[in-house]
Formats: sequence, C-alpha cells, structure tokens
Amino acid sequence: MSTFFHAVVIDPLYNILITIYDVVPPHDFGITIILTTIFIKLAMLHLSKKQIESQKKMQELQPKIKKLQQKYKNDKERQTKEMLALYKEHNTTPVSGCLPLIIQLIIFIAFYRILFSMNDAEVLVESARLYAFVPNPGSITPTFLGLIDLSAPSPVLAVLAATAQYYQMKMMMAKRDKEKAREENASQKEDVPNMQDFAETMTKQMLYIAPAMTLFIGFTFPGGLALYWLVSTLFMIAQQYYLTHRENARTAAQ
Repeated sequence: MSTFFHAVVIDPLYNILITIYDVVPPHDFGITIILTTIFIKLAMLHLSKKQIESQKKMQELQPKIKKLQQKYKNDKERQTKEMLALYKEHNTTPVSGCLPLIIQLIIFIAFYRILFSMNDAEVLVESARLYAFVPNPGSITPTFLGLIDLSAPSPVLAVLAATAQYYQMKMMMAKRDKEKAREENASQKEDVPNMQDFAETMTKQMLYIAPAMTLFIGFTFPGGLALYWLVSTLFMIAQQYYLTHRENARTAAQ
C-alpha cells in the first residue's frame, strides 16, 4: 500500500515541486509550494464545482427533509427509508461532496511525507525519484523568502493559516444563516416546524474546531504544511467570494 501511495501520490507531487523549484526564479521553496498548491486547486476546480452543486442541492432539499423528519419523528426506520428515497430521486447524498476533501487530505499527507525528510539547511534531490523529463537542480533550500524554515514548525504561518480557516468558516456560516432564514420563512408559510439538524450543529462547532486544529498542526508539523493549508484556504475563500458574488448578481438580475 505504501509503495502504491508513493507511486500514485507522493512521487508525482515530488516531481511537480522539483520542476517548479528548478524552473521558476528565484528558486524559493515557499514560492514553489504556493504555485504547486494553486496548480492543484485549479486542477480540482471541476470537483469543487460538483461539491458546491451538491451542497446547494442539499440546501434546496432541506424543507423536504424537515417535513420527513417531522412526519416520521416517531418512526426512525421509516424516516431513514423516506430520506434515502428522496436522495435517490434527486440524485444526491449528504456525502456526495466529500471527494475534494478526501483528495485534499491525501495531498496534505503527501506534503508531510516529503517535508518530513527535509531537516537540513540544504537538501539533496533524490534523483532516483525524478521522472526522466524532470530537471535535477541538485539540491534545494527548504525556506520561504530566505526567512522561514519550511522543514520546521512556523508559528507565523500557523497563526495565518488558522486565521484564514476561521474567516472561511465564517463565510460558510454567513451563507448558511442566510439560507436558513429563507427556509424558516418558507416553513412558517407552510406551518412546518424548523428543526435544527446535526449538520448545522457541526458547522457551528467547526467554526472553532477547524482553526484550532490548523493552529495545532502549524505549531507541531513542518511549516510547509501550514503554508500549503494557508494558500489552499485563501484559494477557497476567493472561490466562495466569486461564487457568492455571481449568485447575488444573478438573483438581482431576476
């Protein structure tokens, strides 16, 4: 399993990092991680779009889900069957948007495995791991702007990554609160009770749990991981802002 993970995930990521480090001046490993992260996020745009569409569809189904929860509140087995039938009818599930998160976790682990071996001021490139068409710079210096050692924990990057994570979670909650208010208005018109669901509770808890975990990881693991997470989170913030702005413009046009 380890050999497969190396061949499919770690080695391709290693080769991308080495290529960008060698080709892009000023040959800074921090800039390399930033560009690699952006490249990965752009490659995952289609999956991210599917994830957002799945989340939107689940939001649209919330009134129907709450009706089923109320109707079969004393029959959990029937409630589960009816909800599964509803998901099947609309071709979605609560976990259908999890693939991008799984991929991001896999890449995070791969970054960790690569950075874990970088504990010197200058690291020799493992030529045996390079593809034939990838240039070999000989060695790399695992620093960012010559100031931050990305092979060691970085409190600065840890705080920045945790702050970005908190801001992203606040954006998500603001959007969900807006959608929840719209659903509450609809439920009042239909005389349907508004029931707080498990997903909503978890989202509120994650507002603090996710940044705390990011802070812990940033203070414990190599700074390159915190930099990857920071850039990835900033990319998602920009993506959420763009999609929200586009949706608001479309709503205003109607």
